Amino acid sequence: MTNEMSDSVESDVSRETLADSPEVRAYFGDAYPPVARFADMLHDQGELRGLIGPREVSRIWERHILNSAAVVQFLPEKGTIADIGSGAGLPGIVIAAMRPESQVLLIEPMERRCAWLSEVVDELELTNVEVKRGRAEEYHGAFQCDAVTSRAVAALEKLARMSLPLVERGGEMVVLKGRNVVNEIEPARKVLRKYKTEEPEILEAFSVEGVESTTVLRIRRTAAPV
Repeated sequence: MTNEMSDSVESDVSRETLADSPEVRAYFGDAYPPVARFADMLHDQGELRGLIGPREVSRIWERHILNSAAVVQFLPEKGTIADIGSGAGLPGIVIAAMRPESQVLLIEPMERRCAWLSEVVDELELTNVEVKRGRAEEYHGAFQCDAVTSRAVAALEKLARMSLPLVERGGEMVVLKGRNVVNEIEPARKVLRKYKTEEPEILEAFSVEGVESTTVLRIRRTAAPV
């Protein structure tokens, strides 16, 4: 057996073990069944439909599902949450499953990805989700949310321009970022001042033991004056 084949087999075993582990089941609780079904859909169709790369297929739980889930602890249990550039549904679908009392808006400009998101929503019977086709900027002035999230969409300066107009005063922009996000803060200062935000917080988010932590950036808009 070649090293490449061995790595592939080990990754598949790791994926199956992690997916069915008591720790993962306990972490997701009531959300485990829909999340597990979503992971299966990504595993079966994600590469074929251009949603994830071929190397990601065997690492869906640790690289995508649990990575997305780590942001949920910083999101409101109720209210409206928008996921910008939702793509494959990461983190939006995971959030919707874990925050059933929130309304989750999946904002995605590509038609084929919106079709996928709609299929997932129907399959998982997520009644708290609405798929909105378009760029985030197209919805500026149309609505505002308690929280706006995203994953691997753009550098903070651009992402803040896209996201903050959708965040109501007192609400938060809570995004999954790389570990070097600290370097993105200074270039974004002008945008953050424009939308009257508090100082950005860089948070380390954990999910289950043995899975790498996730870096989350939280930016709160100051509340409107009384």
